[in-house]
Amino acid sequence: MAKSGLAARLYRGEADLNIVGKRKLWFGVAGVLVLIAVLSFLLSGFKLGIEFAGGNSFQVPASVGTLEQAEAKVDAALAAKGGGAEVVTAQKVGSTSGEYYELRTGQLSAEQANEVKTEMAQSFGIQADQISGSQVSEAWGSQVTSRALLGLVIFVAVVAIYLILRFEWRMAAAAIASLFTNLVLTAGIYSLVGFEVTPSTIIGFLTILGFALYDVVVVFDKVQENTRGITANNNQTYGEAANLALNQSLMRSLNTSVVALLPVGGLLFIGAGLLGAGTLKDLGLVLFVGMAVAFLTSILLATPLLVLLKNQDPRISAHNKRVLARRGAIARGEVTPKGAPRAATATADEAIDPEAAALAGAAPKVGARPAGKRPSGARGGRPAGGGGNRPGGAKRR
Repeated sequence: MAKSGLAARLYRGEADLNIVGKRKLWFGVAGVLVLIAVLSFLLSGFKLGIEFAGGNSFQVPASVGTLEQAEAKVDAALAAKGGGAEVVTAQKVGSTSGEYYELRTGQLSAEQANEVKTEMAQSFGIQADQISGSQVSEAWGSQVTSRALLGLVIFVAVVAIYLILRFEWRMAAAAIASLFTNLVLTAGIYSLVGFEVTPSTIIGFLTILGFALYDVVVVFDKVQENTRGITANNNQTYGEAANLALNQSLMRSLNTSVVALLPVGGLLFIGAGLLGAGTLKDLGLVLFVGMAVAFLTSILLATPLLVLLKNQDPRISAHNKRVLARRGAIARGEVTPKGAPRAATATADEAIDPEAAALAGAAPKVGARPAGKRPSGARGGRPAGGGGNRPGGAKRR
């Protein structure tokens, strides 16, 4: 019979991928990536949008030319009247009234903004009232950040309480560590690549926390099912049972992640990329990156970290030692595995003296009646024809 492919074995949970056994590798990789992300935070920082850094936004009709031409003319206007400010971001945005270019610049005073707007109108050859502008203070961004951090703290507290009640504190600790790793790695990608951080990005960060938690809970539920009453037998260690749960739930987690990433990818690559819906880019980007990282952390980090914590439990540690000791005894031939033929379990005396073994096999079992025929004409050792205390010898007519 042909051997099943990897995909079929994954669907049946029979791939036997040693994920938990290689936890030192995953912890090392995660540690290096987190270190790179933290260094990027310290050295490069983040590219903040005008909602956080403060600045001005100008909307110009798309009929003035290409986006590159519009950006070049706005830069020229800023150089002339903007006091050295530059275009920070430029994107094409569509609305019911038509398409336009949104160009965000550094902080300008009200007088500078009006002068730049007049210079832009002359450069584009349109009326000044066709260009709309707005100013955003950095104080608004700080309020958004503080409220987002408050929401994060409340979310983590509620999640910890739920996981402790639903599972146990070790699972709660492993899940929260996985969530924070997911946040740090996603933020590190933003810092390294230079993606702009906007309020939509903050909303996306809070959204991926829920997705990452769902993925972890699915895996932990299977781990709890496989490890329930595990100390009652000596066939599996806790890590092996958890690794089996990972293999059994791997395809479910993968399918969930793919199904979630497909619409987000469409939102990002088709909506923002091809159709020019720039307002969707920030939200779609953080969701796509965060969900992909959440799948990896839930599989490669959360469960191996749970096994590491559980192995510190004296009860689980003693169970693991019993399992390994039994396997060592089986390998040395000191213990017979369950289900082995009884002929293989002969004692040392029987192996030395075959005659004694034969006599032992012929000996009656404890409590058995002696073998042999009963006396003829008698039943149970009683005189024939008689019964009980009644004198025998007389037949009934």
